[in-house]
Order: sequence, then structure tokens, then C-alpha cells
Amino acid sequence: MKGFPDYSAWLESRYGAKTYRVSVDAGFSCPNREAGRSRGGCSFCGSRGSRSPYLGAEEEDPAAGRNASIAAQVAGGMAFLRRRYKARQFLLYFQAFSGTHAPAAELKAIYDYALSLADFRQLIVSTRPDCVDAEKAGLLAGYARPDRDVWVELGLQSAREQTLTRIRRGHGRAEFENAFRLLRERGIKIAVHLVFGLPGENTADIEASLEYLAGFAPEGVKIHNLHIVRGSALYDEFLAGELSLPCAARHIQYITRAFEILPKGTLFMRFTCDTPAELLAYPRRFPDKARFLRMLRS
Repeated sequence: MKGFPDYSAWLESRYGAKTYRVSVDAGFSCPNREAGRSRGGCSFCGSRGSRSPYLGAEEEDPAAGRNASIAAQVAGGMAFLRRRYKARQFLLYFQAFSGTHAPAAELKAIYDYALSLADFRQLIVSTRPDCVDAEKAGLLAGYARPDRDVWVELGLQSAREQTLTRIRRGHGRAEFENAFRLLRERGIKIAVHLVFGLPGENTADIEASLEYLAGFAPEGVKIHNLHIVRGSALYDEFLAGELSLPCAARHIQYITRAFEILPKGTLFMRFTCDTPAELLAYPRRFPDKARFLRMLRS
């Protein structure tokens, strides 16, 4: 498939230089992991959530306090991105777990401090639909200004209610629809996460999720291929022989349908996962992001 927009090229065009996300783990948890729910997290999620690989397994000095940790992560991330990718513009990305899972006053203190550390062109917060309310949406909208966009990455994963129950998401379509509405009404840009190949889903189910999402016309979408993280509930199912995962060729077929179904203005921001090799149980032979992108473009 040729001609689809490249996210990195889109960022460079928008901001006039090589632009990269600075991923931050601010110590948020997830409501799905709290004792009252007794779910232990979504079945595909490992103990590190979606913490960026270049941050390492743990914070360097947890005893130093949240602000010191955030400052160290931002400084280290920017240095790494400058050195590795010649980055010149930066986006602040609260990536690990649920970035709105705290009272609004606490969130404000965290966001304010992190944004004070550099001239970020975007504030990006990854979260769950059931961690968004009117107060938090209003807080996020207040960070938008002419030279800084605000994005929320909203995890849907699937629009099939049976699948959401099967993977222990702890929310349904109603919570997603409410969160999307609250964010859209306040002018926040939204990228939605989908996982292709979830247990029990076939091509028709994936297409149904895409048709559902197309009705919302999100600004962006992130697609993940189903993969098995060591220590996750899906890992136990995999060891028991209860799962099969799509190969790269099948994943390309799913992405092709996504291009056909989603609105033309939707920005494709990701096509595969990049779980560190030491955490990835399966598929071990799936192409890395660069190779997969070449396959997709061929």
C-alpha cells in the first residue's frame, strides 16, 4: 500500500523540524488494577503498563519524589531523542498507565510542573474512557494555546462489548462515548487505540470496530497488533494453548481495511507494538516497526 501519510513526516511538516515525543511515567496507576475491582488490569497488560522502553524498567530514584523523577525523565528523554534522532522539537507525553487517574487538582500540579521543564509543542495524555470527566476534560482543554496542541489518547481497543468483557477492560462503549464527547466538546484532539487480533475476534468484528470508530471521526488512531507480554493474563492463556495471534500478513490486511473504513482525515500514528524483547513472549518473529512499515508500503 502506497501513499498513506507518515506520522513523523506529519509532525515535521507541522512544526518545521524533527519532532519527537518525550515519554513520562508520572506514577499513575489504573482503576482496573485497584483492589475494589479485583481485575489485576486488562488481560493484555503487563506490570509496566505502556511505559516507554527507553525509560528502563523502573524510575532511577523513586525516593527523590515525583517532580524530581519527572524532571530526570524529561531531561534524559530529550537528550536521548536529540542524540538518536536529531530531534529539535518535543511533545510531552504522559504514556504509562492512565494519565488522568487522579483528582483534577493533583493532575494540574503534575501537568503544570512537567510543562514548565521545556517548550513543548503538544501535551499528550494517554488514558482510559472511565478516567475522563467534565472537570478533567476542562483542565486539559485549558492547556491549549496557539503554539501548543492538546491531545488525549483514548483506549478503546475494541467496540465489541463481549471482547471488552473478555479482556477485562472494565468499561464498555457507553463510557467511551461519554469520554469522547466531553473531550470533543472542549476542542481536544483525540487519538483512539485499537488492538487487532483480540481473543474471539474475526475480520468481521475488527471491521465492525472500525465502522463504529469512523462515526466519531477521531483526529488520530493508534493500531496495535495483539502480542503476549510476559506476566500478563494473556500470557497464561497463551501457555495453555488457548490463543492464536495474527501474522504480519494478516495484520496488514486488517490495516488495509482500516485505511478503507476510517475517514481520510484520520492520522495513523502507529501500526504495531514495540514491546521490549525481554518482555515479549509472542510473536517473537513479528517484524520490527521499520521493517513492518516497509512491508506496508510495498
